[in-house]
Amino acid sequence: MNLGNAADWVIMVVAGSFLAVWLFRSFYAWLHEPSGSRVVLLGDGEELAPDDENVKFLERSGFEVVSGKHRIPVTISLDGEKLKTRLYVDYVAERDGLTYLVKTARDRMPYEWTGSGLRDRLFMYALLVPGTEGIIIMDARDKWIRTLTFRITEQG
Repeated sequence: MNLGNAADWVIMVVAGSFLAVWLFRSFYAWLHEPSGSRVVLLGDGEELAPDDENVKFLERSGFEVVSGKHRIPVTISLDGEKLKTRLYVDYVAERDGLTYLVKTARDRMPYEWTGSGLRDRLFMYALLVPGTEGIIIMDARDKWIRTLTFRITEQG
């Protein structure tokens, strides 16, 4: 056997091994990742207005606002009839490397500050966008921010 052929075979075996390990790891990661069929990727959202009081208040509170309003279209089937609606995320903000969805308080839809009230109103956002740390509820006019996180526990 020629020394040149042996070196070629060693290079082929090493390259093939790397390729096999890479394919196995990629397949394993794909196989064990959670299903993303219902996970929403928010995209870019609307551009931020330079004079937006909500953005200014969030920035003064230590957050970096990375995008504006997001509309998430939802189609509901009720007894075969299609109903269309949307969910809204007002802003996406980051602080300390963690991402938060931001909802602004509205006078016409006050929050019920109970576990069941917050769950019924906001839990869907945590399920739709699971890569976020939590949800920020804020009111720039009255100068308050509340941070909400959902954790699934063994017993309630």
